[in-house]
Amino acid sequence: MGATLVVAGCVSTPVASAAQSGSGSGTGSTSEQKDFAYAAKESKVPESVLMGVAYEESQWDVHQGRNTSGGYGLMSLTDVTPSMVAGGGAGAADRADLASLASDPALHTLTAAAKLIGVPARQVRTDRRDNIRAAAALLASYEKKLRGGTPADPDAWYAAVARYSGSSDKAAAEGFANRVFTRMKAGAERTTAEGQRVDLPPQPSLHADTSGVASLGLAETSTSGTDCPPDLDCQSAPAATTNYQVADRPADGMKIDYIVIHDTESSYQGAIDEFQNPAAGDAANYTMRASDGAVTQSVADKDLAFHAGNYWFNMHSIGIEHEGYAAHGASWYTQAQYEDTADLVTYLAEKYHVKLDREHIIGHDNVPGPIDANVAGMHWDPGPYWDWNRFMALLDAPTDEGRHGVGPVGTAVTIAPAFASDQQTVNVCPVDDPTGATGSCTDQTAPSNFLYVRTAPSATAPLADDPYVHADGSPGTDEISDWSATVSAGQQFVVAGRHGEWTAIWYGGQKVWFDNPHAANTVRARHVKILTTAGDTAAPLFGEAYPDVSEYPAGLGVDVAAPFSKYTLPAGQQYVATASPAHRDDFYPANGTTRPTEIYVQGAGTVYTIQYNHRLALVNASDVQAG
Repeated sequence: MGATLVVAGCVSTPVASAAQSGSGSGTGSTSEQKDFAYAAKESKVPESVLMGVAYEESQWDVHQGRNTSGGYGLMSLTDVTPSMVAGGGAGAADRADLASLASDPALHTLTAAAKLIGVPARQVRTDRRDNIRAAAALLASYEKKLRGGTPADPDAWYAAVARYSGSSDKAAAEGFANRVFTRMKAGAERTTAEGQRVDLPPQPSLHADTSGVASLGLAETSTSGTDCPPDLDCQSAPAATTNYQVADRPADGMKIDYIVIHDTESSYQGAIDEFQNPAAGDAANYTMRASDGAVTQSVADKDLAFHAGNYWFNMHSIGIEHEGYAAHGASWYTQAQYEDTADLVTYLAEKYHVKLDREHIIGHDNVPGPIDANVAGMHWDPGPYWDWNRFMALLDAPTDEGRHGVGPVGTAVTIAPAFASDQQTVNVCPVDDPTGATGSCTDQTAPSNFLYVRTAPSATAPLADDPYVHADGSPGTDEISDWSATVSAGQQFVVAGRHGEWTAIWYGGQKVWFDNPHAANTVRARHVKILTTAGDTAAPLFGEAYPDVSEYPAGLGVDVAAPFSKYTLPAGQQYVATASPAHRDDFYPANGTTRPTEIYVQGAGTVYTIQYNHRLALVNASDVQAG
């Protein structure tokens, strides 16, 4: 990794932890099995039910704070803090309603379960046996409320398992319970990451009694359907309601301006399951399967999905996940995925009037951090092996249209290296590759979508630096997760100079250079808007665009968009911008108590989106002039 720990995709696989203590710990191959038996007997929960729930939550592996989102232990009991929400897919680091986002009872099952067995919450987080005991007690409490007791028949526990999912959506809760009961019926055996041999015998005669689900009061939300082109294999698997906010885009005023391309860093089903986990903190609108391009919709387009790690960009975007791993992207991103995603993006762009260019069809790696503290850790998926040229051509918006070349200083170019011949070397470390295939940090050279940018027109010059990713002032690196010195296909920048085969551009507040032999890596950009400062001072840049404080209704918590402290648009530099500025705005969902209806606030001020470095940035229209 670079100077900071960054994560590739919106979804990541659970990380096994060795943290365990007390009587639940041990090195014997049956100690975990005994923990299940003990907890089941203590709380009078059928052992197969308890083990089935645990398998669905963790495959019986211990983890601490799954995806840093607050699901603890192999039972994934939740204890989500506002800071977890701030750093997750919601990207709500500086929002006034941050505490409200983390207050849902479904996000705090750990504390409730700990009280049931009379042990401190911290012990339930770290002790395997107490984690299982607490979860068993919680399941038993659900069953007692539903049926007045704890029947020995596993069939009778379906509704309690559905409630354990934590979802308030009927389809999502039933989906969780169905998977648990399918696992119980088929059985499973596994050696866990801790070396524990665990065996769930099959129960082929199991017949789940679903009658109790009706008494749970679960909602059938608008995400129960799908909105896809008619020729796509499209199904619905609604996300947990804690992983998105109900809205009415664009009818409520929130315009959809961006479509964000992600990768899952997990399997297709793993991503869908994760979105149904109330503690996940993330959910994209759609997920595309690698093998055949099949798509699952988890969040309705009208709703605000937590996918981009930036709340304001979530307000104005639709997220599309792709089954795959960024470090192995070329072997995961299939033609079926490209074609079906192109069909979906074309459909969505036409429906919501999203412009088909690389300022609006973006990677997760192009989304800016909302505030200073989030910039360095923003995700880098879909990574260097997503073929932007190929994908944009499928949208009839090719990035390399026209003759390759470079115009004079002050004109714009589109980055357009040929993917197959753009052989770039990156360093991949185990932390970058959740598949486990990378045993040690290794260089790999492969067709890529990016070019390195340097401080001078020489292959030996240092890579450009970034004040957030490399706070010590050191240059960028070739680590696959380090986006600080790269430009990707389709991005547009203003020419700042030429020297032999090298081209200079304005990038991240500095003049940087990339190798451009025979101008083969660029196309002259036409019909673009170029911005410079309106005066002789630098213009502040932002990662989000909320209204002025005075524009909020009385009594509503105010969100303030603070400018970046280390990024500006310096006087004399030029950057490519969207054709039209967008309004500063904000959104507050209905919460059923103090806000019975949603509130959308639109300010009078407007902002341009600019191609600033590898990522986008926002600049006040009043601070710049267009040329």
